[in-house]
Amino acid sequence: MSFRNTRHERRNSMSPEQIQGLVSQGYAIVIMEDTVLKLDTWMKSHPGGEKAILHQVGKDATVEINAFHNPTTRAVMQRYQIGTVQLPWKNLTPPIQTMNLQSSDEADQSLVVDDCEQRVVKDLGFPERPEKRVESDHPASLGRSTTHVVDNGARQPLSHIDVQTRETIDLKCAHYPAVDAGTQKIIIDRYQVLEEELHARGIYDCNYSAYAFEAARCAFLFGLMLVALKHGWLVLSGIFMGFFWQQLVFAAHDAGHNGITHDYRIDSLIAMTIANHLGGLSMGWWKQSHNIHHIVTNEPEHDPDIQHLPFFAISSEFFGSIYSTYYERIMQHTNMSKYFLPYQAYYYYLILALGRFNLYALSWEYLIRGQGPRQGPAWWHRWYEISGQLFFWTWFGYYLVYKGIPTGSGRLVFVLTSHMVTMPLHVQFTLSHFAMDTKNLGPQESFPQKMLRSTMDIDCPPWLDFFHGGLQFQAVHHLFPRLPRHNLRAASKLVQQFCREVEIPYAMYGFVDGNKAVLSRLDEIGGQVAIMEKCRRVLAEAHQS
Repeated sequence: MSFRNTRHERRNSMSPEQIQGLVSQGYAIVIMEDTVLKLDTWMKSHPGGEKAILHQVGKDATVEINAFHNPTTRAVMQRYQIGTVQLPWKNLTPPIQTMNLQSSDEADQSLVVDDCEQRVVKDLGFPERPEKRVESDHPASLGRSTTHVVDNGARQPLSHIDVQTRETIDLKCAHYPAVDAGTQKIIIDRYQVLEEELHARGIYDCNYSAYAFEAARCAFLFGLMLVALKHGWLVLSGIFMGFFWQQLVFAAHDAGHNGITHDYRIDSLIAMTIANHLGGLSMGWWKQSHNIHHIVTNEPEHDPDIQHLPFFAISSEFFGSIYSTYYERIMQHTNMSKYFLPYQAYYYYLILALGRFNLYALSWEYLIRGQGPRQGPAWWHRWYEISGQLFFWTWFGYYLVYKGIPTGSGRLVFVLTSHMVTMPLHVQFTLSHFAMDTKNLGPQESFPQKMLRSTMDIDCPPWLDFFHGGLQFQAVHHLFPRLPRHNLRAASKLVQQFCREVEIPYAMYGFVDGNKAVLSRLDEIGGQVAIMEKCRRVLAEAHQS
């Protein structure tokens, strides 16, 4: 088939078989409303990165496209139309998500370890595994398997830990609507009505006066930092510096989602200036990573925001050799991760306190390697960001830290304090996802259900919104990424009503309870690692004897 974009060919009616054939040949085919888009050319200049599109290949991505793009961008996408398709469309699994994640050697090894696990968990007081088999193909029935699960027609043994994980999945999935076309269509239709209501009520309108207050607050914090630094109060100065960065991140986040002016070029300039020139972080890297996170939220193989081996694992899927489609490498469960993970609940806050240093490294890698688009409207972003990095490390690294603080120990105190103070921000974002479901229920699950299943909101009084930046409403934000941050609280009431109507649980925890839920998940996964390692030691000792 020719892909010349003539008016006649754009209106060609295409069969599902034709579209599946194009997808199987490697073309980036995406359905938007009733049109078939071939986005191979656009991917190269897509500011959000190629992978954000690859995770939508073969799917009706109308909801996702509308959530992330304004009408102007959606009109541009229509230029890549090659035909039409009769709705409803049955989603295909995007090819990027179809890698075989477990080698035969690992499967064979699980046969050996399984018997040992059964003995060890019995010694530790865990209940013994009953002997049953899968009776249903519905995702919610996965937890009912205790010895075998059907996967692509082959039966593979499950360890006791796998069984526990699937039982947890069963309990969680049972609370959500079925993943069938009819049910999910009802959810999507009601979600679109909700979005129209948000527009009608003006909740999509930006509150520019709120940004004036935020700018004043940031200037005040920066001034306090300079005053404290002048008097040699390095710890206090570092605290104000960290608070300054924390408040900046919120505005950069809004601009990165085109949520301030809703103009891509203006918001991109605002976001890059705040992130690079004032914060030393790459907005291009953030957008590329963050967009993927929003699309495949909490999926171990695909979401970079939960891929933190060897220090963190929030799913037993990380115990195997998972291929990260984002980093394009196998994430090995190495001896280092086996050593650290049993203690992850104990060093959780410490690692997050040092998280900003990791963001620097990721930003530099992104800019040095030129991982962003090199053509299209974002071709110049890399060079603007590099200039911002040079500016940041000149004013902060050279003048403020090196020239402004006379001693090496003093510089270390100031840098560590200022960076560790930003820890609550990292905690807040992980709270919204680490304790939530990590299961991929397949391509038929709707965008709104997936976002609500994998994301929680954190409850707090309105007067604390400035501290959380309004982003404690992460579930609402994931449903409507371009919604201005200051309006998320107002939108949450309508989202709760929507959840009641479509019978999707709306997860909201208090800040303390949210922390408890995350620590509980980390401790649970860490305990599973400890059991597996004890099994291996038992097997090794038995082999030696």
